[in-house]
Amino acid sequence: MKNPRPTTPSTPPATATRTRPGALLLAATGILFVLYPALRPWEDESTLAGAIAALGSTAWVASHLFAMIGFILLPLGLLALRRAVAGTPGERPAVAGLLTAWIGAGLVLPYYGAEDFGLNAIAREAAEGQRFDLLAVVETVRFSPVAATTFGIGLLALAVGAVLAGVAVWRSGTLTRYSGIPFALGFALFLPQFFTPAPVRITHGVLVGIGSAWLARELWRTETRQPAQLS
Repeated sequence: MKNPRPTTPSTPPATATRTRPGALLLAATGILFVLYPALRPWEDESTLAGAIAALGSTAWVASHLFAMIGFILLPLGLLALRRAVAGTPGERPAVAGLLTAWIGAGLVLPYYGAEDFGLNAIAREAAEGQRFDLLAVVETVRFSPVAATTFGIGLLALAVGAVLAGVAVWRSGTLTRYSGIPFALGFALFLPQFFTPAPVRITHGVLVGIGSAWLARELWRTETRQPAQLS
């Protein structure tokens, strides 16, 4: 009597294997963008006392650092989206969205670094009594033509990338169509929200968090929607 042929353990769906880490990164991205405006100090930065209190605080450094990490994780999450919609009509916009978002994140990070660490160091110097015009320095750092231009272009690129991701989700046929809309809307509004008061900016952070979480959930659930692919 022959020994029964050993069975090969089932292999998890390839799509799930590739997309679940990206789903976790997207979920983390959403959490970070909720924390960013929620923890940011909302002092009156048009006054010397308010600028020192806000820019010189630990909360300022932490909140902006959360945003920077979020911008780094975002394209990695979109890489998982591209894999999830491979072979569907959503693949091309997913690839375009991934590349655009990666460029956008690269353009905004230097500005965030200057705001986070540069303005914090300057504000601490001002708090210790160093003689210089803090408000003028803040204005120069934030509205230097090159810095402001690259920052704006970067945020617009991120908006385009997020909208393309939403289009990819809509066309894919494998993910819930509407799941990409809050994500796309959140990043499309990232630049305009800077001109709104604190409550609106905090609400916007929640919108980005919800959009990222929903899209992450869809990527996580691709395992149940894709047939197992055995090697």
